[in-house]
Amino acid sequence: MSDTAAPYSRTDRTTPTRYRDRASWEREAIHAVLDSTFLCHLGFIADGAPVVLPTLYARVGDRLYLHGSTGSRPLRGAGEDEGLAVCVTVTLVDGLVLAKSAVHHSVNYRSVVAHGTAHQVTDPAELAVALDALVDQVVPGRSGDVRRPSAKEIAATAVVRLRLDQVSAKARAGGVQEDEADHDLPYWAGVLPVATVQGTPEPSPYTTVALPAYLHTV
Repeated sequence: MSDTAAPYSRTDRTTPTRYRDRASWEREAIHAVLDSTFLCHLGFIADGAPVVLPTLYARVGDRLYLHGSTGSRPLRGAGEDEGLAVCVTVTLVDGLVLAKSAVHHSVNYRSVVAHGTAHQVTDPAELAVALDALVDQVVPGRSGDVRRPSAKEIAATAVVRLRLDQVSAKARAGGVQEDEADHDLPYWAGVLPVATVQGTPEPSPYTTVALPAYLHTV
């Protein structure tokens, strides 16, 4: 489905209770956040208690693929038939907003929260697509420049699928919001930009080839 297609549906679950004006259900906005990084937090209930785990993910159309091990709890619970109720959160921090008063400090951010039922990917063809997407989500182009996984490695790797349906984005951008009475206080105020920066690639001792083209832009 195209990023310019109709927005995702608004539901009670995907509508924030605070700062609703910062929320978006537009596919383009949601996909832009999801495509900008590769680490999410996966929430679910295990043995009656909430659990939140960081894991890698990839977006393919309106599906999220989440990486895991066949021995992990969420993967064991996400059967192909029944599935596992989950919440997936992705957050990008763009800046620290420093006000003259402590109460008005804030963060500029972009985030996506998706709810739904995750199912383990068992079809070999879909699993191959998902595994390549997970590698390319971290470093675009990498999946075509590595040894393919063996049958044993595939058996030890699990992937769950979450359809993007109950999903929304939320963001804050801009500067400091001050109380008028604080304007003349003798404190510095402003925005401290935050960005994730990748460094110079460091070759392994076993590397004998030149730096791949897709890493020259890292």
